[in-house]
Amino acid sequence: MGQTTEHGRGANLRPTLRQRHVRMIALGGIIGASLFIGSGAVVHTVGPAAVLSYALGGLLVVLVMRMLGEMATASPALGSFMEYARESLGGWAGFTIGWLYWYFWVGVVAFEAVAGAKILVGWVPQVPQWVFSLVLMLLLTATNLASARSFGETEFWLASVKVATIVVFLAIGVLFVLGLWPGASFSVGNIARDGFFATGGFSVLHGVVIVIFSYFGTEIVTIAAAESAEPAKAVAKATAATVWRVILFYVGSVALIVMITPWREVPSDTSPFAAAFGRFGIPAAQTIVSVVVLTAALSVLNSGLYTASRMLFALRRHHWAPRWIADVNRRGVPWKAILLSTVVGYVAVVMSYVAPDTIFSFIINSAGAVALFVYAIVAGSQLRMRRALERTAPERLTLRMWGYPWLSWLTLAGTVAVVVSMLFVADARSQLYLSVVSLAVILLLYPLVRRGADPHRVERSTR
Repeated sequence: MGQTTEHGRGANLRPTLRQRHVRMIALGGIIGASLFIGSGAVVHTVGPAAVLSYALGGLLVVLVMRMLGEMATASPALGSFMEYARESLGGWAGFTIGWLYWYFWVGVVAFEAVAGAKILVGWVPQVPQWVFSLVLMLLLTATNLASARSFGETEFWLASVKVATIVVFLAIGVLFVLGLWPGASFSVGNIARDGFFATGGFSVLHGVVIVIFSYFGTEIVTIAAAESAEPAKAVAKATAATVWRVILFYVGSVALIVMITPWREVPSDTSPFAAAFGRFGIPAAQTIVSVVVLTAALSVLNSGLYTASRMLFALRRHHWAPRWIADVNRRGVPWKAILLSTVVGYVAVVMSYVAPDTIFSFIINSAGAVALFVYAIVAGSQLRMRRALERTAPERLTLRMWGYPWLSWLTLAGTVAVVVSMLFVADARSQLYLSVVSLAVILLLYPLVRRGADPHRVERSTR
């Protein structure tokens, strides 16, 4: 059915993703269902200063993406940051970040399948929720198995819905708060109605701990770019535009939410976007936003399967995954890597119904801090890789990290600070503990996997 391959930028994966696919993957990757649903809970926790929480969290992500962009344009590679960690910090770092990242996305796939099914059950209550979860998993698995372009095309349209919704919200929201929308009055002052720091200054840092995970997924573009015709160009454009996306989509949206509605009245259990569209006088606002949230869940599920399979495929190149993972079909799709990631996702979905408060809860929470572990290793990799490139191949540094090395070190310190802050946030503390368990397990597995691999190959892979 397939052929095995080990070498090359994308091995036998075909560069079938077009520039518009990569651009929309980058654009949509930063907009998850957590923005449409979770932003209300953040506002209730932090108050109007939630705008600062999103801005600070976004700043950290922007800096990480700039570092990642520097490495990806200098050396486009399948596996992206996993490969850079291996080259810069050693085999242990590549193995650790690769498997952590795969584990994270497999858990996300299951979570989004369950989340999407809950929305569909609200519309068709006669159908059991597990049936919808299964259908969504099968549908997106088929899309990923078809071809990389099929994944890209699906993601293009799913992401387009999210982006279009945010753009419409921003446009109408600005008119509304300025009193230029029918029936609206000037309401910019709502942002400071009870004081900007209504719940105290420390709550801003609390908010950063919560919102930082909303941004995870932005880095997918550096993995997808390896299957495009011009990976360096695609990554350079995508990472350079991260700044305005963060400002517009997150900071801008949350700022408008607390201007449209006094922050105490912002719903925390339902979508604040639905409430805002209702205030705009748009009929069926709740249904419209439910469709958008479903689209966002499907987009993340689609991207999650793609990302998990490509990271697994990249891990095999260094004998860190079973040999059969390297098989690709005639269309250049790593079908066995996709199926393995999907099977684990199916198991997690089953656990969401059989043992939602034990096994499923463990799977989701034990990957909670993985984003921060990834960011920390990316920062460490960039510091080492930049030093080596300046010495051996400065011409490859076509996209440079700002303020190197000081901003790189500041980004690493900021990431560590957020990890430490999780200890002081009750809801995040258990996620940190369980994520550390996941990290420890993978670190302990590395010597065993390394010992079982071909010694000559391992030697080359860990230099």
